[in-house]
Amino acid sequence: MHNLSATVFRVDKFIVPAPVLSTFVDQMQQIQRTLRTLPGCLRATVLTQTGGTGEFNALTLVEWENDEAVAAAQQTVQKKFAEEGFDPKGFVQRLGVRSDLGLYKSA
Repeated sequence: MHNLSATVFRVDKFIVPAPVLSTFVDQMQQIQRTLRTLPGCLRATVLTQTGGTGEFNALTLVEWENDEAVAAAQQTVQKKFAEEGFDPKGFVQRLGVRSDLGLYKSA
């Protein structure tokens, strides 16, 4: 069992234009599939908004066992993106997506 106080959540919220939402979600799901294979990843999911008044209509949530797992995953994913020629910042800019990215811990 993992230590809840050490658990780290990566929560990325996005405002995605409706015409590119499926393209955006497909790419995020592909990234989440990769993250789920990494050591220390407890959960990784992509959510889309189905109701409410918030401006963010897509969200990714990844729960990591600890800070070390986050750091290791960041290095692994950056290497994978470089090998694939994928530029995440360029991707969201091309689609006109606005984002709010952050790491969180249980309060």
